[in-house]
Amino acid sequence: MVVPDVADRRVQLTPAETVRIGALASGGGRTVINMAHACARGEIPAMVAVCVVTRADAGAADRCRAHGIPVAVVAPEPAETFDDRVDAALLAHDVNFVCLAGYLRRFRVDAWRGRALNIHPALLPDFGGQGMYGDRVHRAVLEAGSTVSGCTVHWVDGAYDTGKHVVQRRCAVHPGDSAETLAARVFAEECVAYPEALRQVLGGR
Repeated sequence: MVVPDVADRRVQLTPAETVRIGALASGGGRTVINMAHACARGEIPAMVAVCVVTRADAGAADRCRAHGIPVAVVAPEPAETFDDRVDAALLAHDVNFVCLAGYLRRFRVDAWRGRALNIHPALLPDFGGQGMYGDRVHRAVLEAGSTVSGCTVHWVDGAYDTGKHVVQRRCAVHPGDSAETLAARVFAEECVAYPEALRQVLGGR
């Protein structure tokens, strides 16, 4: 794999290469499964090779195992070796592209620059940054009185939610929305946005 400057927005592959995605998840794993299904349908020229979680009882671990996706558990402690152990888990599964999928820790992108995407449940640069995840984001959108929300897929650059955007999708904020109802509408857009972004950077129909 030849890794371009992220401004090129596309990873160049040789005909013999298979993109092996390493997904990092902290929640229930729905984004990982959506990605795996898009791969299985041939929409993305890739496969999900492993899902890395920090707890053996994480919802993502159970969901991925049930779908036949290997799971690697990397404990947060000792903290000083955590990033090295995440890299080792990815390399042990021959990963060559990383997708953050509801991952709540900062990812050390050094070895993966130009090969790592993240999805955020808002229209960045609004409602992003450290500590902004899940329902915190949706509550902030509602408290701000926004009439539109959505999601952003962006390159990972070592800071929280600051990388170059690849895909954004929008949805309406309805009167009377709760964080939960808005989250469901945003997630429906995420299920389209992440595969679309991967098609853009990896190729595929």
